Amino acid sequence: MEMKKRINLELRNRAPEEVTELVLDNCLCVNGEIEGLNDAFKKLEFLSMANVELSSLARLPSLNKLRKLELSDNIISGGLEVLAEKCPNLTYLNLSGNKIKDLSTVEALQNLKNLKSLDLFNCEITNLEDYRESIFELLQQITYLDGFDQEDNEAPDSEEEDDEDGDEDDEDEEEDEAGPPEGYEEEEEEEEEDEDEDEDEAGSELGEGEEEVGLSYLMKEEIQVNRHFLHALKIDYLGIGLSTIKSKLYGELLKGTAIRLCISASSTVTGTW
Repeated sequence: MEMKKRINLELRNRAPEEVTELVLDNCLCVNGEIEGLNDAFKKLEFLSMANVELSSLARLPSLNKLRKLELSDNIISGGLEVLAEKCPNLTYLNLSGNKIKDLSTVEALQNLKNLKSLDLFNCEITNLEDYRESIFELLQQITYLDGFDQEDNEAPDSEEEDDEDGDEDDEDEEEDEAGPPEGYEEEEEEEEEDEDEDEDEAGSELGEGEEEVGLSYLMKEEIQVNRHFLHALKIDYLGIGLSTIKSKLYGELLKGTAIRLCISASSTVTGTW
């Protein structure tokens, strides 16, 4: 589907000025340019155009409220100076999987004064010697590069996931105050017994400190998901809740993908293949 048609579909009878989030992933850019997006989207805060064969940002409209821009898996090789002009308040930019090769291309991002997180994973520029040190020196306003800061601390979860987790916590508190529903404890005990049986069967194949992942285990709130593992599986994790991400992970397992999902001792979903 062409980008212009996809935008009309995503509007869902709303006016462009009412839209704050827009996901156009996997549609088609005619001649590698943006189509159908204009200045009317003045309240847009999150825009995702991943894997749309985009090569030029020249037709990007003015989006002064835009905070997060997802442009991964395209064929962009330059022209990044447009971003500072059109999206001056950008804080998060994902350019992973594009054709960015050298520091001079990235230098144009110096004018994005509010930029805090930049992702260049799987771009040719990452092969440069002292790549991370050079980027942090060039773009002194950023805190995170490819998901990690200069001390290799991982970036926190996105605001969308934090909000959703907060809502889930509120719901849990209300349920605790009201008390468990009838039969709840029996069902929980049965689920725990089933999990124990599954873990015993898989124990001989897994390494020390690892557990095989089932959907019920993945849905536990304390289990976190490694974003680079999601990227390797080509799972789109932006703009969706943590529970949906975990369901997609389990779906990969059910499809028979040659991937073993496991829980490490740090309670982080990782994988080997």
